[in-house]
Amino acid sequence: MRIIFRREGYTLLEILFVLGLAATLAGIAVPATSGTLDHLRATSAARYLAGRIATARVEAIRRSTTVALRFDPAGADYTFAPFIDGNGNGLRATDISRGVDRPSGRAERLDEHFAGTAFGLLPGVPDMDGSTASSDGVRIGSTSFLSLAPDGSATSGTVYVHSRRGQYAVRILGATGRVRVFRYDTGSRTWISR
Repeated sequence: MRIIFRREGYTLLEILFVLGLAATLAGIAVPATSGTLDHLRATSAARYLAGRIATARVEAIRRSTTVALRFDPAGADYTFAPFIDGNGNGLRATDISRGVDRPSGRAERLDEHFAGTAFGLLPGVPDMDGSTASSDGVRIGSTSFLSLAPDGSATSGTVYVHSRRGQYAVRILGATGRVRVFRYDTGSRTWISR
């Protein structure tokens, strides 16, 4: 009688080879994945802000009154909150402090929803007009209010959103209240409509 032994399983050398290969592939994939996540968060933050502006515009038309997003400095970043005009004279800081113009939602920060995002321009990135004079991310005129009127118009301006590597702009066109999102392409050094 002849006994045949079958060898099952893997040798230690084979297991070590597979583990080494898996570690190498993971090391290559992690930076690519983190860069993609970084850009995805910045894109999502810009689109979220554009959606909040569009929602405020619809609310202004629906209520037949001015609705605004108020941007308040919070350290190196900003918070933003929606407010409703309570007396028909537009949104004013004095009316807010007296309780005439009321908030219609809570103050938010972008990084509450999208980790690692903030308002502002990354170093070396020019604004949409080509200037690098300021890195401030909220450029909506002389006040901190982005007002949206009952006729659909809005305050003109641009709000800049960034992550560690991704730079986006949310541009508001005053006469129409239209909101557009742009991405800064570092290769061509231009702003591209998304």
